[in-house]
Amino acid sequence: MLFALDALDALEAERILACRGDDEVFAVVEEVEESWEMDHLFGLDKSWDAMHRCFTDGDLAFENGEYPLSHVILGGRLLHEGDHMVCHVAPHQVREVAAAQEPLDDQWLSNRFATPTFDAYQGASDAEDIAYTQAFLPGLQKSYRNAAQNGRAVIFTVDR
Repeated sequence: MLFALDALDALEAERILACRGDDEVFAVVEEVEESWEMDHLFGLDKSWDAMHRCFTDGDLAFENGEYPLSHVILGGRLLHEGDHMVCHVAPHQVREVAAAQEPLDDQWLSNRFATPTFDAYQGASDAEDIAYTQAFLPGLQKSYRNAAQNGRAVIFTVDR
């Protein structure tokens, strides 16, 4: 499975947003994935599920939680849902998401694991699971910070 956050340049974002259906979105995402610039890519592995739950209200759903943290993983505009999920966060939202994430640290993430109910969560929610998820927080923050500084949109893709 692939779980990735990719900062798109203006042309890539324009192409994806112009798509008229799942098949077209998927085709453009495949093209973008083939030419991923490693400087603009961040792989989340399976931490994306717990991360989304921590940034929102504990559920694995679209449009849950409070903006701007609700847009970190499964927020923004849902472009494709099926074997793949593709969520697009616009550049102006990327700036707000990056700023909201900046003060967050390992302790915040650990506290969030204890707060939401995490209904239907497949992880263990134990110390090892929390530490695993915490390991991805700095890279996620850096990825959004870089995208914001470069005026890029972000897409989150999940290959289920």
